[in-house]
Amino acid sequence: MERGLLWLPLLALFIWLAWAGWHEYQKLEAYKVWAADFDRAKYDIYAALGQRGMVLTWGRPTRQGPQGEQHLDLSTVTTIDIYSGDRPLPQDAVVPKGCRTCLRLTQADGRAWDIPFTDGELTQRWGDRLQADLSPAATP
Repeated sequence: MERGLLWLPLLALFIWLAWAGWHEYQKLEAYKVWAADFDRAKYDIYAALGQRGMVLTWGRPTRQGPQGEQHLDLSTVTTIDIYSGDRPLPQDAVVPKGCRTCLRLTQADGRAWDIPFTDGELTQRWGDRLQADLSPAATP
């Protein structure tokens, strides 16, 4: 009987892991349906992000699809910075792999929007791509 009681926490752990895996799978499937409408999209545990033309849409991933969606027209963005924690990283900085970062998009009126990422390298690629999308719009 003692052995059975010792295995009970392990059984509970396996049940919890199975539930967490199923929950994450459902979030990923909902994201796939949501992302089909976008030119480019990314998914991680912090945010689902999609770009269609010059409009960015992001929200918190859930099993029903991204919640709390926010939309931003890139033509209103003046600067794109990469932040790690509460400090901006220099443009030429190499962001460590696996470092939690965010893209900060600042508009002309001073409003800033943060889009979280779990991987610094992915943050840099999205920042570079969005900067390239802004460059033709910035030139007359």
